[in-house]
Amino acid sequence: MQKKTTGLTKHEVNRYTVTFWKIVIGCISFGIILLFSIGLGIFGALPTFKDLENPKSNQSSDIISDDGIVIGSYFAQNRSTVRYDEISPNVINALIATEDIRFYNHSGIDFKRTFTILFYNLIGKQQGASTITQQLALNLFSEEGRSKVFLKRVVQKLQEWITAIKLERQYTKEEIITMYLNTVNFAYNSYGIKSAARTFFNTTPDKLSPEQAAVVVGMLKGPSLYNPVRNPERSLARRNTVLTNMYKAGYLTAADTEELQQKPLVLKFNPADHNVGLAPYFRAVLKKDIQKIFEVQNIRKADDTPYDLDRDGLKIYTTINSHMQRYAEEAQREYIAQLQRQFNRSWKGRDPFKFQEAEHLLEQGIKRSDRYQQLKEDGLTEGDILKNFRTKTKMTVYSWKGEIDTMMTPLDSVKYYKLLLRNAMMSMEPSGPNAGYVRAWVGGINFEHFKYDQVKMGSRQVGSTAKPFTYAVAINEGYSPCYQVLNEPVTIDNWTPRAHSPRPGALTLKTALAHSENFVTAYMMKQVGATAVSTLTKKMGITTDVPAYPSICLGTFDASLYDMVGAYSTFVNQGVWTEPIYLLRIEDKNGNILYENKPQVREVLNPQVAYVMVDMLKGVVQNGTGVRLRYKYNLNNPIGGKTGTTQNNSDGWFVGITPQLVTGVWTGAEDRAIHFSSTDQGEGANSALPVFALYMKKVYADPKLKYTKGDFETPPGGVSTVLNCDAYAPKVTDSSTVQPATTVAPLSTVIKK
Repeated sequence: MQKKTTGLTKHEVNRYTVTFWKIVIGCISFGIILLFSIGLGIFGALPTFKDLENPKSNQSSDIISDDGIVIGSYFAQNRSTVRYDEISPNVINALIATEDIRFYNHSGIDFKRTFTILFYNLIGKQQGASTITQQLALNLFSEEGRSKVFLKRVVQKLQEWITAIKLERQYTKEEIITMYLNTVNFAYNSYGIKSAARTFFNTTPDKLSPEQAAVVVGMLKGPSLYNPVRNPERSLARRNTVLTNMYKAGYLTAADTEELQQKPLVLKFNPADHNVGLAPYFRAVLKKDIQKIFEVQNIRKADDTPYDLDRDGLKIYTTINSHMQRYAEEAQREYIAQLQRQFNRSWKGRDPFKFQEAEHLLEQGIKRSDRYQQLKEDGLTEGDILKNFRTKTKMTVYSWKGEIDTMMTPLDSVKYYKLLLRNAMMSMEPSGPNAGYVRAWVGGINFEHFKYDQVKMGSRQVGSTAKPFTYAVAINEGYSPCYQVLNEPVTIDNWTPRAHSPRPGALTLKTALAHSENFVTAYMMKQVGATAVSTLTKKMGITTDVPAYPSICLGTFDASLYDMVGAYSTFVNQGVWTEPIYLLRIEDKNGNILYENKPQVREVLNPQVAYVMVDMLKGVVQNGTGVRLRYKYNLNNPIGGKTGTTQNNSDGWFVGITPQLVTGVWTGAEDRAIHFSSTDQGEGANSALPVFALYMKKVYADPKLKYTKGDFETPPGGVSTVLNCDAYAPKVTDSSTVQPATTVAPLSTVIKK
């Protein structure tokens, strides 16, 4: 019997060998062709050298305060870039030890690591092999991110290789690692190490400690999986793994590593949100202004495309002082929360919506609501919608103590929000090298719930804060602040103003302004004319309509807080109106100046008249409607100002002046039909002045701000007008007889032209 052979013949061996080498050569050839094709861009365009020099990434635009603090950003992705020297060595060390230990020794691709990781993947241990440079290539030039389709991922990987090699040729290692850390996603819409440091530790990248650096670097393996906020235990374990890697790489000693690993996970979570942070109302107004400036002045990028504030990494320098902004917001929260309780008590047991002037507000509020619009789109009838608004449901409402989860009918929520008091405040420097600089801007009580800005975008009736405009015209035309007028009703063109508890007898103009007397103000309007008052008011920066009607002397026109603060600054700045400004300049991401702002300036009053008005406004605080600044808040330094209260106590105002700051405050409900039921609580002295007082106390208590308590500067050459009205007081002849004061003082001694 013939024996079977199991071996291969020489011919078969040769045939298999040839086949094997054909496959190897074919694979190599295919790989070369594939690489060549990828290099040619057949499978998708690769970045050019120009792209490498100017890599695209969505960079947030930072809003920078006058004291150098980033108070917010505009972003699609919250991404801010930093330089290499602005990154803590702890971050660099943690990154290299964990992600790419041979980073300084390879040229973009770590082949040793690649083949090692390939072996691990073949035996079922999934590991990544990308170097930092390859990951940068993916972050910068792959809009889709890492593909999950095998063949597509192979092509993508080869594209990364080619791009990584190009990056290594184009940039230094320090530049590569900086670009990488500026492009990484760290969750919560935080892109880049600068945003991550701010989000999780409320600090800057250069101040990250080893354990903090280990937390953020640990997130690179999975921002969601190792999220320190949502998954603190996983994040802690991952942090300790990174610290171990740093020890193995020689960046930490064994003792330091053990000590750091024993520390708890400590965060200062500060997520980026357009609705939170300092000055959200200001930031919203500023964004619209910048967009308009770019459009009107045709400011565009080098490729003639428009700038995108959310993506182009601009630097926006403002006049806002971060400390003063915080003090203003704190003052508002402290007092308006108290005032809201006063307001609620004033209506206890009564329904504000039963009064005729407020009856329409509920229907108006329902129809303006998002709920109504949605129900309308769903095809519900008016009856069904009204039934829905009367049915209790779970909802979250705003309160001064934070958001409240409650059961409430949508109709009751409309009532609730209508009865919430609103407040706004602006503070600016009136004179000196920074004349016109706005230092604090609080446009409302909570931007997340109430977006409407009440500093510049909104306007309300100004009430008695308009009275100084009439007196300024009178002083300018020669009347003395000591000129006396009988405080009795006066009629102008069939208009007769009313007065709340008028002081009897003859009053000087200074006393009349101090106590906000309507009759004397109207009398002076009759003397100087409505046209003159309207003209001066407009010259002092009021941009809303100020019709030449006699009633404007009592503030029946509407104006913005922004305009009113600018107008009062004219008095302090010796008669020169300076436009309030808050935007200084805009730079692109490379530091090139795109726009610089300079305030408009115009002379409105002569310095003598302006100083007389300052003195009269000081009288308001010394012994008039603003006196509680002294007896309640102990602000005894030279301060002037004017309270304002509109009809039915719908609006409360106070505009306060000091030599270095002019600050305006407004308080009222969303609708004028909702208001305090009594003047004692609704007047500006109670509803607005305390916010000013608390703010100024905080400002004066901060030595870094360097605002002094000195007196107002007198005009060049001194003051020729007599300001001390006691010089014209009646003389006492005995203990029971007082000579009456004349209604009008002698022209030769009082009237100054």
